[in-house]
Amino acid sequence: MAEHNEIGALGEQYACRFLEELGLEVLERNWRFGKDELDIIARTARELVIAEVKTRSSDQHGQPEEAVKKGKRSTMIRGANRYIQETGCELAVRFDIVSVILHPTGKPYIHHVPDAFYPTVHERPFK
Repeated sequence: MAEHNEIGALGEQYACRFLEELGLEVLERNWRFGKDELDIIARTARELVIAEVKTRSSDQHGQPEEAVKKGKRSTMIRGANRYIQETGCELAVRFDIVSVILHPTGKPYIHHVPDAFYPTVHERPFK
């Protein structure tokens, strides 16, 4: 596995643990639909949470969450729609970003951005 893939996988492990400690139930990891993928699908009692995980080995080039641009947001919305269609989930949907900065000599820095963005009317997931 390439180093950047290993870093990403480690970041997703930390993100899952972090979300579970917040009380979320992780339903899926790396859920695929066509050529796209959702990093984490979780739930609270009232919401389906679609979380994108961005992991970096340092913050030298900015914060990881800054890399979630319009194209990735569209992919997440499309994936949420597909997941809802396939599962019949009736929960409200929330889109989060979990950024992880790995520090070689210590504990990773995790920054959780709940409700990181909202779909526009044309992108809105099913309810």
